[in-house]
Amino acid sequence: MIANILLLSVLTTFMALPARAQQQPDETGGFPILFDARERLLRPEVSGVLRLRFLTTTDFPPFNFTDQTGRLSGFHIDLARALCAELGLQARCQIQALPYAQLVSALEAGQGEAVMAGVAVTPELRERFNFTRPYMLLPARFLVQADTVLPRQDAEALFGRKVGVVKDTAHEAMLKAFFPDIEPVLFEDGDALMRSLKEKQVSAIFADALQLSFWMISPAAGGCCRFLDGPFLSERHLGEGMTIMVGGQDGALTAALESALAALSKDGRLEEIYLRYFPAGLF
Repeated sequence: MIANILLLSVLTTFMALPARAQQQPDETGGFPILFDARERLLRPEVSGVLRLRFLTTTDFPPFNFTDQTGRLSGFHIDLARALCAELGLQARCQIQALPYAQLVSALEAGQGEAVMAGVAVTPELRERFNFTRPYMLLPARFLVQADTVLPRQDAEALFGRKVGVVKDTAHEAMLKAFFPDIEPVLFEDGDALMRSLKEKQVSAIFADALQLSFWMISPAAGGCCRFLDGPFLSERHLGEGMTIMVGGQDGALTAALESALAALSKDGRLEEIYLRYFPAGLF
């Protein structure tokens, strides 16, 4: 259901570190700078790359999805094309969608050179593949009713109040660890969580900023709500962020992709792609 809400929101919009780590947005539009502009990343020679095949899926909007014309679209699709252009590999660039469960085995079998599909970095996968640095982080955020009057505009305003969160999730653990003075109210799923805020059963909800941002602009929300404080990041609870998983044993392609990501970040192209697909912003 959440995925359907996100996909509907995307199509409607585009077709008609420990403890309390907080990533500060950059000054140009709210997208965090993850590559230091002063750092010079060496770029291995890629002219010998016969083809650069990115593997992805069709069911992770707004990162990758099939639009109303049947065309593969999304943040990852545009980013893959931008990376190919930066590396001078446009003519050898391919993007293929597979079921999520097949991505790892397909990469291992040499059916592609890289995966861009939100695959979580794990120690087991690190033994088999290379990963670039993160190019995007998915923070947690608080959402409150738009007309809520609070004594202050940060998380401390919620101390002693009831805040909804989906049970048995990283966000539940994060809420309890970072904000012990908040009273958590547990819900079975995201639909129930968001409904509880709209119906004012809780003072706020705490969840993935991606889901919240697209629900917030969806017809289901009806303009009810706004972000409060944050964004909140924690590698322990939320992982390393969005990375590219690269096949092969040498790190040359990984290094080349990292240097290309750095270049896109430095000149604003990465942020421009972000703004196409995240109109409500995550940060």
